[in-house]
Amino acid sequence: MTHSVLAAVGSGGLVGFMLGLLGGGGSILATPLLLYVVGVTQPHIAIGTGALAVSVNAFANFASHALKGHVWWRCAAVFSVLGVIGAIGGSSLGKAMDGDRLIFLFGILMLVIGALMLRPRKTVTAQCRPVDLRMCLVTAAVAFVAGVASGFFGIGGGFLIVPGLMLATGMPMINGIGTSLLSVAVFGLATALNYASSGLVDWWLASEFIGGGIIGGLLGMVLATRLSAYKNILNRLFAALVFAVATYILYRNRAVLMVG
Repeated sequence: MTHSVLAAVGSGGLVGFMLGLLGGGGSILATPLLLYVVGVTQPHIAIGTGALAVSVNAFANFASHALKGHVWWRCAAVFSVLGVIGAIGGSSLGKAMDGDRLIFLFGILMLVIGALMLRPRKTVTAQCRPVDLRMCLVTAAVAFVAGVASGFFGIGGGFLIVPGLMLATGMPMINGIGTSLLSVAVFGLATALNYASSGLVDWWLASEFIGGGIIGGLLGMVLATRLSAYKNILNRLFAALVFAVATYILYRNRAVLMVG
């Protein structure tokens, strides 16, 4: 294997490992790894390629949750269809923006996600809400906003989708996670195809990244059960890693502030 192939497979493995170990959040590292470890020189290609990898990982995890009966299919379908509209619009905006400016904003987003990961998670007792006009409007609004954010940054957006689904429908968290994965997968696919239409997806690199992700994901899931008692510590360590990567991104793209 050449250095670039090893870097792609290893980076994909790290993302997959984090997803398998923590159950989410690891995909936020896809774009930074593609840029600063694999060596992709164009931010838009890194985002388009990363979105494809995120989509494939989400589809794989979604299948697992579907088999366990964690998916509310009607909500998943409605949320995905509405969100795809936002994802297409968001990814079109992202493509039109200067790459360095977009990555700088991505670094700010990582700081926000890192801060959210450090917040203590409270056990919430969810109550199913009636399917009325208000619920439909809230679901539509949340789906569209989550889709725009997912498409604009080329991320899964699970940190927005899961609480959004719970807010709109009152579903339990485990169902929110399982149901959200269809949206994450579809949003990522819509974003990747939009970027691909402009020649901004490296398909071969994506296959290497995804291959590493499958191997890393299996290893992460094996260790997840053994390290379940240390989940809070692992989340904090991952949040620290997200903060470190975000700081590096902002430092590398600090020229955006001078130009702006």
